[in-house]
Amino acid sequence: MDGATFWAALALVFVIEGLLPLLVPAAWRRMFVQLLQLRDGQLRFFGLCSILAGLVVLWLVS
Repeated sequence: MDGATFWAALALVFVIEGLLPLLVPAAWRRMFVQLLQLRDGQLRFFGLCSILAGLVVLWLVS
């Protein structure tokens, strides 16, 4: 993977992350408030699941 691929992937993360606040800001705000109410262990679990899902997708497309 070269530098251009890395920066393109990072740019896509920003685009995807910005879609919900742009399209449905009220729902995004409610979701964010619910995330703030989770315990640290729950947030870590969701973070781990997200990492594993991303690795599986990378493995499938490569």
